[in-house]
Amino acid sequence: MQQNQNKTAPSAAPRRVISLLVDNQNGVLARVSSLFCRRGFNIDSLTVSATNDPAVSRITVTLHGSDAAINQLILQTERLEVTRQVFELTPEKSLQRELLLIKVACSSATRAELREIASIYKAKIIDLSPDSMVLELTGKPEKVAAFLKMFEGYEILELCRTGVTALERGGKHPHMQKPPQEVRAAQLPLPGTACPKP
Repeated sequence: MQQNQNKTAPSAAPRRVISLLVDNQNGVLARVSSLFCRRGFNIDSLTVSATNDPAVSRITVTLHGSDAAINQLILQTERLEVTRQVFELTPEKSLQRELLLIKVACSSATRAELREIASIYKAKIIDLSPDSMVLELTGKPEKVAAFLKMFEGYEILELCRTGVTALERGGKHPHMQKPPQEVRAAQLPLPGTACPKP
């Protein structure tokens, strides 16, 4: 899902990647995306995937925003009862990847040029017909963007870009080691107390 930049922050605001571990149940994605919308954010990309725990799904959201806006968003997201963990993934401490499928019009005259572009970026040619070529590329968002720029002079027939999926580098991180009950207790106020105001 490709959308515009965040309304809360100026266009110069950096790209941010938020990772959420949520209960695997109906309506979770709608609740999370609705919260982001209410906070004034536009989502650049959003991916949902299974995890090693069948009861838990991972949602990875890419958007733009300032430190203050992102911190407030994380605090609000933590209060959802379906949220188990929510944290930001920084480029230097995480592995971020996107999958791109692109169908380009080609002829016998341009086929060699397209093969050369694919070779340089280590993309795969997964379909070839007399009038088109489909390429597959997996890589960092910056690599995918640079690859797409190479096709400005060609006719793009169709394009599908998955959006970012990401994991932290290294072993199991502290925020992943807490049991859901402890996380939930830290996120929700005690009975009879009010939630902090945004």
